[in-house]
Amino acid sequence: MLQALIGQKIDQTQTFLENGRRIPVTQVSVADNVVVQVKTPEKDKYTAVQVGVGKKKNPINALSGHSKKVGIKEAPSIIREVAWIGAEELPKSGDVIAVETVFKPGDIVKVTGTSKGKGFAGGVKRYNFRGGPKTHGQSDRHRAPGSIGQGTTPGRVYKGKRMAGHMGVDTVTITNLVVVDVDPENKKLYVLGLVPGSKKSMIVITRTGEKKKFVKLLSTKLKEDEEAKKEAEKLAKEQEKAAAEVANEEAKKITEPEKVEEVKEETQKGDASEIKEEPAAEVVPSEENVTEESEVKEGEENAK
Repeated sequence: MLQALIGQKIDQTQTFLENGRRIPVTQVSVADNVVVQVKTPEKDKYTAVQVGVGKKKNPINALSGHSKKVGIKEAPSIIREVAWIGAEELPKSGDVIAVETVFKPGDIVKVTGTSKGKGFAGGVKRYNFRGGPKTHGQSDRHRAPGSIGQGTTPGRVYKGKRMAGHMGVDTVTITNLVVVDVDPENKKLYVLGLVPGSKKSMIVITRTGEKKKFVKLLSTKLKEDEEAKKEAEKLAKEQEKAAAEVANEEAKKITEPEKVEEVKEETQKGDASEIKEEPAAEVVPSEENVTEESEVKEGEENAK
């Protein structure tokens, strides 16, 4: 599993935990971490992954060739090599690493970044010296550094002596920070505490452990409660629908025998009406028969 990603510091704000405690948080955008190179034990004697972000305006030929070799058209502005721990399958060059695959709420992380530049500063501001005495004629020595060496022996100033000089623009690492929330939709990470660097500066977030007694954010709890409520409502509707379907099926089963009996009665009535004898039709003598009978009667009378 990948242990670190490159992000961009967005802003510092505050939020509330589930227990009501207010905490400072830093929003970090962790997007478009592209795998530039994969180190394997067979080839490189160790396992690691090079990830890069951004687009460099004027890259050198070596960086351009290194990027194009793996199919990345534009060279990343920042490339960092991070450790890979575990027996999982290594990613391929050109893959994009999502923030939710590396970090989750409750992870302990260390953040490395470049501190803000503060220009030339004296010993009091730069190293928190307490300054000289304010009385007994020391009117011009309030913020002076004091002695910086021992004299003839060694006759020089030791390297690393804390003195006035350029303050800031140093690589600073802050440890034991906690990831309080991960937003996969907006590709953001919320870290408890403050991280080095100015806004829009690049930082490296490295996972070092997991907090056992982790308290969720209040917003996360409210979101989970709302989703649980929606799921409960959805389940209740499905149960009501299923109950209604079962009731309809039972009603159909009850009404089907009655309908069958009604159909039988109707068919029996129809058969009885067909069986009834129709009244005999009256025989009406035709005109030819009437004339023949009258002629026969007249002949009989004449014979008499």
